[in-house]
This record gives sequence, structure tokens and C-alpha cells, in this order.
Amino acid sequence: MDYPGNLFVVAAPSGAGKSSLVSALLQVDSHLVVAVSHTTRAPRGQEQQDREYHFTDEATFRAMIARGEFFEWAEVHGHLYGTSRNAIETRITGGQDVVLEIDWQGALQIKKLFPNAILIFILPPSWEELQQRLNRRGEDKPEVIAKRMENARIEVSKAREFDFVIINALFETALFDLKAIVHSQRLKYAALQRSKPAVFAALDLS
Repeated sequence: MDYPGNLFVVAAPSGAGKSSLVSALLQVDSHLVVAVSHTTRAPRGQEQQDREYHFTDEATFRAMIARGEFFEWAEVHGHLYGTSRNAIETRITGGQDVVLEIDWQGALQIKKLFPNAILIFILPPSWEELQQRLNRRGEDKPEVIAKRMENARIEVSKAREFDFVIINALFETALFDLKAIVHSQRLKYAALQRSKPAVFAALDLS
């Protein structure tokens, strides 16, 4: 499917800073909108319904799967996560640039459906730093953190399948890198051709 809007998909192991980076990016880029995913996990910290996620129960989530309402869904850390078909399709076909925060499984599923999607993986600078960040959050019990670290080994190994990789050692630098990727994608010939077809037609470019 050809569409005028850009789709940026950001994935990372828990604690790598994905949500903070995307949140900061949205504050400085008015042309980006976020696609809010569905999840069966409970809200954490200051998270709010329909802002960070559409929080739902498992029965409702599985009914949505049965109705084909998700582009992708996966089980992560014992909870279900999914991306609404309507949330993505409506925006990018309307010319909006969309950023989506999901796990690596969902990202690779999205790439199959949207070949033009840009996949970005956020890496921690080291395993030790990732462990410290998870501990500093103070949201999980030690056994949960241990499981997240175990899963992170698998998640990080999938970074090679993404288009871009950002090492989040210093937040400001990582945010600069994320902004650079978004801006560069918008200037690619194919992306501009999709978003500015009238200009290309007027210049006899195809």
C-alpha cells in the first residue's frame, strides 16, 4: 500500500528510554502524531487511559483479535499488546506522520504490512546501565526486573533487523539522533514523492 504519511516504529528493551525519547520528540515535532496501542497490563506511574495506552481487559483484547482489529499484536512480559488497524491506516493515508512505540515482534510485523515504515531500535549503553535504570524506576519487584533483563537479551539481538539504531547513553544526544532520523526520512526522494505528489508532477518527475 502506498501512502503519503511516514510511519516511524520505535522499539527497545524495557528501561532503555523509548517512551521518554518519543515523548520528547512529540514535544518538538508538531508534524508527528502518536498511535496509541492497546494493552492488557495495568497503568504504571503517571500513565493515563488513552494517552500512553488504551488499557483493556484480556477478554476485550482477544475479542478485538478475533474481529481482526489489530495490525499486529504480541504477548510481552506476560501481557498482550496490539496496534489498532484504524489508528495507523487513517492517519498515514491522510498524510500524517505517525510514530508508534511497540515491541520488536510487532515492529517486524508492521514492516511486512508497511514496507515503507522506518524501524528504529533504542539500545542501552550497557547491560549494567539497563539494570540500574530498571532498579531506579522503582516500579517492579526484583524477580520482575530479572525477567525483564532476561528478555532484554533476546530483544537486543533483534536490533540488526531494524533500519536505524540509537544508543541512549546521553538522553540529549539520543533525542538529537531520533530527530535526525525523522527529518532525514522526510527528505528521501520516495517519501517526498508520496507526500508532495503535486510538486513532482509539476516538475515532470516520476
